[in-house]
Amino acid sequence: MKKTVSRLADGRQIIYFDEDDDAVRELVDLRDLPPAMTRSEVRYDPLLDEWVVLASHRQGRTHLPPAAECPLCPSNGDRLSEIPSADYDVVIIENRFPSLGAATDAPPPADLLDGLCARGPGTGRCEVVCFTSDHGSSFAELPRQRVRTVMDAWADRTTELGALDDVEYVFVFENRGPEIGVTLHHPHGQIYAYPFVPPRARQVLDSARRYRDRTSRNLFADLLAGEQRAGDRVVGRSQHWTAFVPAAARWPVEVHVYPHRQVPDLDALTGPERDDFAGLYLDVLRRCDALFGQPLPYVAAWHQAPVHADRDLAYLHLELFSVRRAPGKLKYLAGSESGMGAFIGDMLPEDTARRLREALEVRT
Repeated sequence: MKKTVSRLADGRQIIYFDEDDDAVRELVDLRDLPPAMTRSEVRYDPLLDEWVVLASHRQGRTHLPPAAECPLCPSNGDRLSEIPSADYDVVIIENRFPSLGAATDAPPPADLLDGLCARGPGTGRCEVVCFTSDHGSSFAELPRQRVRTVMDAWADRTTELGALDDVEYVFVFENRGPEIGVTLHHPHGQIYAYPFVPPRARQVLDSARRYRDRTSRNLFADLLAGEQRAGDRVVGRSQHWTAFVPAAARWPVEVHVYPHRQVPDLDALTGPERDDFAGLYLDVLRRCDALFGQPLPYVAAWHQAPVHADRDLAYLHLELFSVRRAPGKLKYLAGSESGMGAFIGDMLPEDTARRLREALEVRT
């Protein structure tokens, strides 16, 4: 794989990851853009013990443009996009409308409410990961070699972003489908480098710590082993990975993908583990799309170890979940979920796993 780093017209970084070591990419962005600037800030919620990111400058971000105006397609003649080259394999760019960044126009650190609520600049970084130059494709349609390239790019960014000052957690994810809130149709994911450990990651690691203190064992490894023994919620298994619907699934469609070996993050995966992931994950995605006979909107979220804390506790894994509960029907987070955080499931996890196992066979 060949990695080429350059800068866009407004100073943001662009990184090409090419499968051909002889690939040559256009590195000059001919657009006339003002310098990139963010106004993000973070505020501390003392009730929930959580940090909240405020990014008011994102109100004007690009929203579902037509294919002819897609900013993630390659540049073509006079139509200049975020990608200067006429083609690419995998490209990562700094987000033009980031939730977190250098915060050059953010307020200085301060206390609100007589010190109850801390306030500071929203430092960090947000990147966009373009999986393919083909606007009409999807992750499920990528060849296995491209998935490996994407994984190598994810691993590269996990390490590089984790080395930045003030970054405490690197979150790699994909949002797919307007039902999820996607604002660009082009196949892409994102990476957030947070200046704090986000609430979900912290809660999961706190549970793992309590379990280890009580049993001297790893919670994630024991959950994986339990699902493998039970078998009825397993969707697929390969040499190095197992995909299953968790026993307490919150979402109508929810699949977790675990490596068989405890590693803290994507960069710690071996070459064979990365290659093996591609086959299993593509199979899971195709089953998800076949489940309701239409592309499934989903979030695919990688859980990694924090940059500086609990790396011995963490266990890299992927969580994929969808708001689709039936053809033409979505699950909305209503009073119990939104108001109290208590999820009410619409489908039994065992039934979801069985239907996913049968999905491709039913379609064929």
